[in-house]
Amino acid sequence: MPIAKHSKLARTPAIALALSLGLVLGGCGGMPTNQSLYSTKQPVVERTNYTFDVQTGQGGLNISEQQRLAAWFETMELAYGDRVSIEDPMASTATHDAISELAGRHGILVSDVAPVTAGHVQPGYARVVLTRSSASVPGCPDWSAKSDMNYNNGTHPGYGCATNGNLAAMVANPQDLLEGQKGTGETVIMSSTKAIDTYREQSPTGADGLKQSESGGK
Repeated sequence: MPIAKHSKLARTPAIALALSLGLVLGGCGGMPTNQSLYSTKQPVVERTNYTFDVQTGQGGLNISEQQRLAAWFETMELAYGDRVSIEDPMASTATHDAISELAGRHGILVSDVAPVTAGHVQPGYARVVLTRSSASVPGCPDWSAKSDMNYNNGTHPGYGCATNGNLAAMVANPQDLLEGQKGTGETVIMSSTKAIDTYREQSPTGADGLKQSESGGK
């Protein structure tokens, strides 16, 4: 009996120590490990292709096919940021011009290269491909950190969610997050020097002499 009593008393501190360690280690769950100032929560751009087949002819698209395509553009709410391309086995210029005119009503220029889509284009048809991109930040918001302790001197798991989430929601063309806009720079230079050239080429004041004015008073 005394031995059993001594064994029971010896196990009690061990159990308490194990429980306390479990609580401490459990509180460390989700502790920040990213020690840089770069956010691990970055926008992800996803692309979705929508297709619409139109019947073609020697003159491109007839009136009924143009009306069908125009109605499809309206239904899809074609707008800035969308990309329209044509997959035409006949490579008809008339078909390209007709589709470009309809897309131009929404301020969209037709791209030269069409993405690969499922299925084949039937003879006598052309496929209009609408590529639409969307941006989001997966994993946000992130409240996985269960403790305020930060022994690793790392940033919070949700660091960057607000900034990158707002950027992904507000960008007009999500494709700009991947490659940005490209320009030649010629138009910018010509516009910036236009005012300077006008000032330099203007004739000095009074170069033609002073004009005489007659008073109409008595």
